[in-house]
Amino acid sequence: MSAPSTPEVVHVRLVKAGRTKIRYPAALLRDDGTHAVVRADWATDGVRDFGFVRFVPGDVLTEHYWRDRWYAVKEVRTGDGVLKGWYCDIARPVVRGEDGDLLSEDLDLDLWVSADGSEVIRLDEDEFADSGLAERDPAAAREATRALDALELLARQGAFPALLS
Repeated sequence: MSAPSTPEVVHVRLVKAGRTKIRYPAALLRDDGTHAVVRADWATDGVRDFGFVRFVPGDVLTEHYWRDRWYAVKEVRTGDGVLKGWYCDIARPVVRGEDGDLLSEDLDLDLWVSADGSEVIRLDEDEFADSGLAERDPAAAREATRALDALELLARQGAFPALLS
């Protein structure tokens, strides 16, 4: 019996307004050419307290990226495996860069879905409105708002986590 293989390490690069916000290593769990799934530890040393959830060192994120969808979904768990919920980034479809990075361009809108589905919270709509995307790239702005509306509907219908399979 052979030992299980070690997953390939890729880097996830999150870009906003043309600038890299963060780049971090992640274990590539699968990539079928349309849907890429990676697992990564919370990528910063500090705590990010949103009020409704706290991301802390030791949290583990299983991140789902699609090349044909305008969002990414990050399942957030504590270090000992307790599900906190899903943080959804509205973003252009992911691309694999020449350097091998998974490149995700954040479009400012986000959605939080709590583990039990009781909280579905739209985030950063003011940032999106202020971003100027609707003027610079109206088609992308329409896709972004459609994606947020669709994810919110799926969350309210209880489609998480089945959406991720």
